[in-house]
Amino acid sequence: MTAPTKSAESLFDQAIGRYQHGAAAADVIDDFLTITEQAPGLSAAWTCLAWLQLLEDQPEPALRSARMAVKLNPQDPQSRVNLCLAMLESGAKGVREHIDLVLRITAVSPELASELNESIADGLRRRPGWTSLEKVQAWLQG
Repeated sequence: MTAPTKSAESLFDQAIGRYQHGAAAADVIDDFLTITEQAPGLSAAWTCLAWLQLLEDQPEPALRSARMAVKLNPQDPQSRVNLCLAMLESGAKGVREHIDLVLRITAVSPELASELNESIADGLRRRPGWTSLEKVQAWLQG
């Protein structure tokens, strides 16, 4: 566990670095739970937490985390994709409106579209056969 004296941003940087270097979602999920407790307004932390919860097949907690991420940063396409995935996996309705918004955002921001494609590829590597993610990927590719 990391020292509680470190700032949430520092914890975030360390945890995201570990994930990017191949740490399993289960190994960093507690770090993001701590970060969201320490800095509840940090939308990126909620986005990451939702993603990790989805990777760990925790759709209900992911739905709560993704909703918070979208509330804090409504224009973030990754937050919206996470919300769509959590909605699909928990049986919630209203996915299409979020997909449409992601398509509009990524149409005007190729860099965000590229980041989103990288994230989807990462998700499919880490959770092969992830039906909900494959469905969202198909919708986003038109």
